[in-house]
Amino acid sequence: MEILSNPITLKLDRAAEVNVKGFIAPIEYTQYNYHVEWDELANLRVAEPEKQYPTSVFQAFLPSEAVSVGECWQIKEGVLELLRQLHPNPRLDLDINNGDSLGLWACLRAYNDEFVDIVFRVHAEFVIGSGRFTPSQFAGHLIIDRSTEEITFFQMHVPNGTLNFDAYWNTVGSDIGYCPQMELCTGTLPHDVEFTASITQEDAEHALIACFYKFQRINWVSLEAALEMAPAQQKPIHAVSLDGPIFDESC
Repeated sequence: MEILSNPITLKLDRAAEVNVKGFIAPIEYTQYNYHVEWDELANLRVAEPEKQYPTSVFQAFLPSEAVSVGECWQIKEGVLELLRQLHPNPRLDLDINNGDSLGLWACLRAYNDEFVDIVFRVHAEFVIGSGRFTPSQFAGHLIIDRSTEEITFFQMHVPNGTLNFDAYWNTVGSDIGYCPQMELCTGTLPHDVEFTASITQEDAEHALIACFYKFQRINWVSLEAALEMAPAQQKPIHAVSLDGPIFDESC
């Protein structure tokens, strides 16, 4: 992606504190009914509904050098401290990883004199007794007040979708299902902010997904468009048919 601004340095007041709320809603569906038959999955709940953190914990989301709008960087493994609020046994080294790199990336989406807007994506899973629970992804948003160097808004959540997690029950097998809410959050999202430099949320998310999956860097087109382009460019058509998503960890 084209870099759209001069580099800026992102900072946080390490002495400040942040109160973070955590949520895990009861699982609504699994293909093979694991959410009913497997007690540890059926009773999966947030470990700590509310927790106070020093702002220094969120330093894990910031780059070590100045960055420009549209630029991505790897998040540090300190994010595990936050994930433990959801469940005491998180891990970043997924048992089955469909991606190409460590599952922690952030992107500078926008900034002005008042705010810095960071979008991030985290892949993690939780060891739950006799198995593991792997969310599709944690999508995230971090907004920092540049004058106070404090957190204005933070959200890290598993996006909604027909299916948004995998589960593996030892000696039994794998299942896939839907959890309506798994989230950490604090603060209020500012509205109607005019940024000095920015990219869209969609562009930021695409930049992040390209960090995880190299095939996302391909300029995919529909079959209809390919049928029109192939004769004009004198190229063969390479068609891919899928029965599920391959751009997260829920497949």
